[in-house]
Amino acid sequence: QVGQAAYSASKGGIVGMTLPIARDLAPLGIRVVTIAPGLFSTPLLAGLPEKVRKFLGQQVPFPSRLGDPAEYAHLVQALAENPMVNGEVVRLDGALRMQP
Repeated sequence: QVGQAAYSASKGGIVGMTLPIARDLAPLGIRVVTIAPGLFSTPLLAGLPEKVRKFLGQQVPFPSRLGDPAEYAHLVQALAENPMVNGEVVRLDGALRMQP
């Protein structure tokens, strides 16, 4: 989005560190996985007017709604249970890409 350079850079830093940190921590048996969430129904968004929340949800290609925290938790569980997932960034955003 326009005006989001610092935010984008900070997210890019996390994404860029995921694999090198996973490699550094591998000898200790520690895996590193980054989850890049989209728009989720959180207490922060709950404070927005319903019209705004509905608009944001409609921006998500599929499913066209805000994510549910249980869906995030489900992904965390699946990643934790699969020992081969390491050094990866997983998007959990319904294919959302914010417009400028």
